[in-house]
Amino acid sequence: MKTMIPHKIVSLACTLLVFTGCVEEVAFETEELESALVIEAIITDENKQHEILLSRTYAFEADGPTAESGAAVTIESGNGTITFTEEESGRYVSNDSFSAVPNIDYKLLIRTSDGRQYSSANTQLTKDTDIAELYVEREVDDFGDDGVSIFVDSFDPDGESQFYRFTYVETFKVIAPLWRLEDLIVIDPTWPACEVATVLKEEEKRVCYRTEFSDKIVIGNTLSLSEDRLERFQVRRIPRDDYRITHRYSIEVKQFVQSREAHTYYATLQEFSGQGSIFSQSQPGFFDGNIISETDSEEKVVGFFEVSHVATKRLFFNFRDLIPDGPLPPYVSGCTEFAPPRDLGHPTDRCGGLIFALLNEEVVYTRDNPLPETTEMGPYFVADAVCGDCTLLGSNVVPEFWEE
Repeated sequence: MKTMIPHKIVSLACTLLVFTGCVEEVAFETEELESALVIEAIITDENKQHEILLSRTYAFEADGPTAESGAAVTIESGNGTITFTEEESGRYVSNDSFSAVPNIDYKLLIRTSDGRQYSSANTQLTKDTDIAELYVEREVDDFGDDGVSIFVDSFDPDGESQFYRFTYVETFKVIAPLWRLEDLIVIDPTWPACEVATVLKEEEKRVCYRTEFSDKIVIGNTLSLSEDRLERFQVRRIPRDDYRITHRYSIEVKQFVQSREAHTYYATLQEFSGQGSIFSQSQPGFFDGNIISETDSEEKVVGFFEVSHVATKRLFFNFRDLIPDGPLPPYVSGCTEFAPPRDLGHPTDRCGGLIFALLNEEVVYTRDNPLPETTEMGPYFVADAVCGDCTLLGSNVVPEFWEE
C-alpha cells in the first residue's frame, strides 16, 4: 500500500534537485493507491437544500478526484429522515430545504453502489454566535508589503463557542481597459481577400463582475484568551497590487461555530494540505474524522460530518476609499497594442496574423492604424482579448446583492 506524496516532501525533493544540479526530469508517480471514500458534509441552521460531496482519493499525478456516484445518502435525526438525491456525479442535495435545530442528534448514513455502508457519530448543532463586526483596513504587513486586510470581531458572552471556521466569497468589478464600442470581425478569411470590418458590439463587454470562492482553511479559537472573543481576526489579506481591488470589491464572510472535534480535524487538514476542500484536493495521508465504515472496521475514510451554526456578513469598498494615492493595481494583462498584418502578400499567398488571431478570438480591436498598411503591419491595432472583453473574466450581469 502506498499513500499520497505530501506537498512538503515534493517541495523538498525539488529543492534538492536544484542544489545538486540534476537536470533530468523526474516524474513522481504513486505505484499503488488505496482507494478511500472522501466525504465533505456540513449542515447548518440555514434553511436551504444542503449538499454532501462524495469522491475517492486520487494519486499525486492524477488530474483530480473521481466522483463517487450512485450512493444512497441520508441523515437520521430526532425529527425524522432527511433524504439526499444525486444532482450531478458525486454531488448529493437534500430533497427538501431544512435547517438544523439545537439539541437534536444528527447522523450521516451512506451506502455506496457496491453495498458498502458508512456512518458518522451523532452530532448536534453548535452554539449560535454571530459575527459582531466585519471590516477592512489598509495595512502594511510584517514584510513591509502594502495591502488591505479584512477582519472579523466575534463574541460569545457565554464562553461556549471557542472554535471558529471562516469561508468567504468575493465579488469584484472588472473594467476592460481597452474596451471599444466596435468589434473587428473577419468577412473573408481566404487569400487574397483577407477581409475584415468593424461592427458595433452587441453586448456589454466593458464592465463585468467576477466571483471567486475561498480555497483556504481559515480557523481560529479563543482557548488561550480570558473570554470567548475574537478581535481583529484576519479572514483575508489582499496585496495592494491585486487587480481584484482595482475598482469596487465585495466579500461575504461566513462564520461557522465548530465543535472541538471538527476544529481538530480542520486544523490537521490545514497542516497537511493547506487547502479548504477535501473534495477537490488530493490527500497527503489519512487522519481520523468522525465517519467510519460499517462494512470494514479497517477501511480508511476521509472526511467529517459537521453540524454548525453559521453567521454571514458582507462588506463593500472601493480602492480609493482605502488607498487614495498612487497608481491603481495593474490589470491581469499588460494590454500592449500591436498591429498584425492582414495579408502576407505574394509569394506567401496567405492571410496574416490578424485574420488568424481574430478567428481564434485571441485579440480585440482597439483603434485604427494611421500608418500605411504593409506586410509587417496591418490596418488595425489590437490587444489581448481580455483587454477589451471583460466577459472573459466574469459576468456582465450585475449581481442582485451589488451596491454602488
